[in-house]
Amino acid sequence: MSGEAFDELVAAAQRWRAADPDPATRAEIDGVLARRDEAELRELFGARLEFGTAGIRGPLGPGPNRMNRAVVRRTTAGIARHLLEAVPDAASRGVVVARDARHGSSAFEQEAVATLTAHGVRVHRFDEPVPTPLAVAAVTALGAAAGVVVTASHNPPGDNGMKVVWCDGAQIAPPVDAAIAQAVEAAGDAVPPADTAAAPVEDLGGATGDHRVVRGYVDRCASMVTVPPPCRLRVATTALHGVAGDLLDRVLAAAGHDDVHTVASQRRPDPDFPTVAVPNPEDPAALAELRSLAARVGADVALANDPDGDRLAVAVPEAAGTGWRILTGDEVGAVLLAHLLERTAGVPDRLVVTTVVSSRLAGRMCAAAGVHFRETATGFKWLCRPGLEHPGWHQVLLYEEALGYAVGPGVRDKDGIAAAVVLLDALGHQQTLGRGLPDVLDDLARAHGAFVTSNGSVRTSRERLDAAFAAPRTSLGGRRVVDADRPAADVLRWFLDDDTRVVVRPSGTEPKVKYYCEAVEQVGRDGDVAAARQAAAARLEPVVAEVQGLLGDG
Repeated sequence: MSGEAFDELVAAAQRWRAADPDPATRAEIDGVLARRDEAELRELFGARLEFGTAGIRGPLGPGPNRMNRAVVRRTTAGIARHLLEAVPDAASRGVVVARDARHGSSAFEQEAVATLTAHGVRVHRFDEPVPTPLAVAAVTALGAAAGVVVTASHNPPGDNGMKVVWCDGAQIAPPVDAAIAQAVEAAGDAVPPADTAAAPVEDLGGATGDHRVVRGYVDRCASMVTVPPPCRLRVATTALHGVAGDLLDRVLAAAGHDDVHTVASQRRPDPDFPTVAVPNPEDPAALAELRSLAARVGADVALANDPDGDRLAVAVPEAAGTGWRILTGDEVGAVLLAHLLERTAGVPDRLVVTTVVSSRLAGRMCAAAGVHFRETATGFKWLCRPGLEHPGWHQVLLYEEALGYAVGPGVRDKDGIAAAVVLLDALGHQQTLGRGLPDVLDDLARAHGAFVTSNGSVRTSRERLDAAFAAPRTSLGGRRVVDADRPAADVLRWFLDDDTRVVVRPSGTEPKVKYYCEAVEQVGRDGDVAAARQAAAARLEPVVAEVQGLLGDG
C-alpha cells in the first residue's frame, strides 16, 4: 500500500472516531491508530458491513466493518429515512424494536430507538430480550411500518446484527434492501445525531407480560393444537442460552403441555453460550445436553430453539431405547407437511413453498395432494414471496432445510416456537394411533421414495468456485449428468441418471461453498425402508466425495 493510501485509511479512522458515540470503541480505535497496523486498519476501515440476509450481521468491534453503536446509528438512520419516503404514515405507524441478549444488544437497541425517535418515527419497544418471532408478529399486529431486531441469531458469541422486517411482516428483499443501503451510504462517515426525541415510545413489555401483542401471539400458537389431552406428551426442551425459553414455556402451557423438562444449564440467556461451541441447533454437538436430559426423563421428543427462537431442531428416541435420532431439517419439514396437509384437506388452493436446496420430497407430496408448490432461492425473504403474490391461496407451510419453518396463512418469517406446537400436535396425533414420527417418515418413503440427503460445506477460493460453475460436468460419482440448471445466479444444480441431485452455492458470509446432495431409492408398499435408505446413502458417498474434491481447496 502506498503512503498516500495508508494516510487515507488513517484519516478514515480518525473521522469515524470523531463521530463514534461509544467511549469503548473510540478507545479501541485509538489503539489501532497507535499500532499503525496496515492490515488491521484496512480490515476495520477499508470496508463496510453490507446488507445481507434481511439486514446486517458481523463481529463486534470498532469501525464501519464491525458491529458497534455508530454502525447501528447509521443503519437505523438509513432505515428511518427510507421509511419516511416509501411507507405512508410511517412516522405514526412506527417501528417495532426488539433485541436478543447478546453482547452489545441492549446498547444497540437503545441506539436504534434514539435514532428512530430523533427522525420523528414512533417506536414500539419490548422492554426485555424477546424471540425474533414475537417481534415479527408485533409488526403485523400493530400495523407498524417496519421492525428492527437486534440479533445475530445462531452466530458465534462475538457477533451481533440487525434484522429488518418490512410492514408486510416479511424480511426485506429487493428493491427495499438496496434502497435502505443507499440511504445508509448517503450519510457518509458522519454519524447522524440521535439525541433529541421527536416521537413517542410505546412499551410492549416482554414475553411474560400482558400486552395484547404478546397475548395474541400466545393465543395464535395455542390455537394450532388439534389433538388435546388426554394425549399427554413428555417434552424436553432447550433454549441454547438464548431468549426463547420464557415464551416457549408460556406457549406450550397454553397449548396444554404440562410435562415439559428444560435443560437448566441452557435455560437463561447467556451471551457467552458457555455450554456449546457454537449455539446452532444444526450442529449435533449443540444438542448433547438436550439429548442427555431427554434420555434421563424418558421424553417422547426433544426440541431445541436457536438463540433468537426462529429455528427448531427435533430429536426422537430410537427404537428399543438405543439413543436419540436427530431429524434433519428436511425430515422435520416432511413431518410438519404431512400433518398440515391432513389438517387442511378440502381447503382449496393450498400453497407450500420450499427452497431449491431443500429435499424434493415436499414437491412430490404436494403433487400427490394436488397442492400448489413453489421453490425459491434460499432465505425467507424469498420463501414468503409466492404467498404475497397469490393472496387468495391458503398458505400451508414455508420451510427451508436449515431448520426454518413458517406455519399457516399470513406468516412470512420462520418461527421455531409456533413450529414446536405443530410438531407436538403431529406427534400427539400419531401417539393416539400407537405410532411415532419415524413411522410418518417411513410411510412417506413407501409412498414417494426414500429421500436421503448429505449436506455440507468446503472452504474454497473464488477462482475455484467460478471454475466449477463454468465447466460443464458429464459425470459425478460415477453417474452420468443428464441435466443441469441455474435456478438462481449463484446456485448450480446437477441431476444424475439415477435421480440423484446435487446443488451448490457459495456461502453469503464465509469463503465457503455449500453443497446439498440427495439420492432417492424406491421402496414400495411392502419394501424395506431401512435398506432403501442405506442403498441411497451408499450411492451418495462417491458423489459427495467428488463434489468436495471439485469445489474445495483443502
